[in-house]
Amino acid sequence: MKQILAEILTIGDEILYGQITDTNSQWISSELDQLGIKVVRKTTVGDTEEAILGAFAEAEARADMVLITGGLGPTNDDLTMPMLAQYFDSEIVMNESVLTHVKHFFESRGRTFTELNKRQALVPKAAEVLHNELGTAPGTWYEKNGKVFVSMPGVPHEMKNLMKTLVLPKLASFFQTPVIYHKLIKTVGIGESFLADKIKDWEESLPEHISLAYLPSVGQVKLRLTAIGDNREHLKKDVQELIDELMPLAGSYIYGYDNTTLEEAVGQLLKAKGKTIALAESCSGGYVQHKITTIAGSSEYFQGGVVPYHNNHKVNLLGVKPATLEVHGAVSEACVKEMAEGARKLFNADIGASSSGIAGPGGGSEEKPVGTVWIAFADGKETITKKLQLTQNRLLNIELTQISVLNLVRKSLSR
Repeated sequence: MKQILAEILTIGDEILYGQITDTNSQWISSELDQLGIKVVRKTTVGDTEEAILGAFAEAEARADMVLITGGLGPTNDDLTMPMLAQYFDSEIVMNESVLTHVKHFFESRGRTFTELNKRQALVPKAAEVLHNELGTAPGTWYEKNGKVFVSMPGVPHEMKNLMKTLVLPKLASFFQTPVIYHKLIKTVGIGESFLADKIKDWEESLPEHISLAYLPSVGQVKLRLTAIGDNREHLKKDVQELIDELMPLAGSYIYGYDNTTLEEAVGQLLKAKGKTIALAESCSGGYVQHKITTIAGSSEYFQGGVVPYHNNHKVNLLGVKPATLEVHGAVSEACVKEMAEGARKLFNADIGASSSGIAGPGGGSEEKPVGTVWIAFADGKETITKKLQLTQNRLLNIELTQISVLNLVRKSLSR
């Protein structure tokens, strides 16, 4: 079955200037994906005739459908309608149905209906009008050589309503689309290039109808398997078989799938093992605790935590020995061991985890440069530690530390 391709075109200087954020394109992409339509390009152009007409031609050459948002107001700088009329060699006419709707829209709200408002009802004769029940700017639909152009208002709630009620059903009827099935495999604790090297042979053996993409983010890498066919259940089965083959190669790094977060995965492990946890965080400033408690039901396993930034509190709250701090310092393996064990005892938890480091930008030394972090896991039977050498960026170091602490807990529980 032929893959149907789409391009999303947003029109407006305000987007290029950064005065508003284009959230429409992301939403439209997600909706098209569910129809089995692949978005190949997202383009934003300003309010000039040359840019808009050029974007129309380029999009038509690339895609089977072009979905346009913005530029539908009644003022002279709103050029989408006249440019569509020019592109489709069509005169602009007053649409009586739109005119009636716009007039009622204003008068029913006690607002004056002006000559400027009347211009909203001017649409290309070649267009099929798509009624916008939530606003005054109509949507329009054009067909040319088996391809479709759709113009919609840029106001998000108006566009979404138009898409759901009219555009998506019409696209599904007009095009025969394949099924697209995505599966996200989430990994942590391994870099993109190292992961790619580990699964190279597996990746090269993927069947023709399934593709792989690497989606790296801070401290994590997502693998996206995309299967294209005509039967969703068959595609799901094919993808699951591939995941089963992947597990011996990279299973120790895989913590979840699709929308599962690392903190959610750790919470599920703690519940499954019947374990509770407490935290002692210095350099991460309570961020691990924050992430854990974003999960509903975390009170089942999270006992509590402290942020002993000052060394006195490491001693008084957690029982860190003064000699440990004097000999090894707060940023040391010895200190995080005692912090983790101290947190476990303080909150009567099964597990204690800790962090201590130099987040930056200052405070580093030749022996312990900025980005030096120690983390620990203690369960009363053993204490596991890890040294991290992170970046010069304070916020990034805090983020990477919380990921590393959660991953240390995950790995320790999974053994």
